[in-house]
Amino acid sequence: MSKEMQELQKQWHSVVESIHSNSNVVAFMNSRVGLYLDDHPFIALSLLMFVAVSAIPVAFFLIFIVTTAIMACIGVIVMEGVVISIGGIALLCVLCGLGALSLGVSGVLSVCYIILSTLVNYWYASRGEIRKQEANGTFSQKNPSVTDLSANKGKNE
Repeated sequence: MSKEMQELQKQWHSVVESIHSNSNVVAFMNSRVGLYLDDHPFIALSLLMFVAVSAIPVAFFLIFIVTTAIMACIGVIVMEGVVISIGGIALLCVLCGLGALSLGVSGVLSVCYIILSTLVNYWYASRGEIRKQEANGTFSQKNPSVTDLSANKGKNE
């Protein structure tokens, strides 16, 4: 073997020895799980590969969580102000629209009330006049439609 390869092998051996001499590793290898994994190297390798491969997505997820938390803490005041402002403007627009709608509906209902009350007053006034004239016996043909209505009503009854 070449000299460089022997030096690399010594470095690797020292790294493995430092791992095996670590008290946490020794305690784990003496536990039931450590002994089981020592007896079943394929499962140990599969578990090691799963941990190694899943470390990157877990790290990205944790970075995402920390970034989101920091952004939420910093931006909550700004975001809350923006949301409240937009909500206030929307509420103002809705209330102005409802005010205009209520004015329009009130105007239409007022006009309808005036028209209906005028028609009812005219109808009762003309009926009262016809009754007065019938009671006096001086019934004139000033309004033929009103007399036709009263004549048709008398025929129907």
